[in-house]
Amino acid sequence: MFSKEESRKLRQEFWTSFGKSFPRKWLLYNTKIKGLSFKFHFDTKSALIALDLEDDLENRINCWEKLIALKGILLSEYVPNAIYEETYYLENSKEISRIYLPLEQKVSIHNKNTWRDVMEFFNTNMILLEAFFEEYKDIIKI
Repeated sequence: MFSKEESRKLRQEFWTSFGKSFPRKWLLYNTKIKGLSFKFHFDTKSALIALDLEDDLENRINCWEKLIALKGILLSEYVPNAIYEETYYLENSKEISRIYLPLEQKVSIHNKNTWRDVMEFFNTNMILLEAFFEEYKDIIKI
């Protein structure tokens, strides 16, 4: 077991190392579409990349319908194993809509031996998810 402080330091070290290993300006919250953001998630059990919709229900539904219409393109040309979940609950019980891709191997942010695999997974797949967004953002934004 790690103390909270040790865990915090490991998390900080991972994200610093990721930024140095793969220096790139990620979109994340800078999508210019209200409520739509990209996320990296890495904890003691799993890693994933995600496109989250967290806006009010009406805007979320509107944007989600456009993402559903583009689902075939995303899956065939960008991220074949992406998972669409119209109703997804975060750890804090907040309901969002999410398109995500989990890393299909056991990893932990507390295990430095898994960091390289996670970093490569993040880099490779987030680039593809962002490329999809860049190509179709005008459709999603309308």
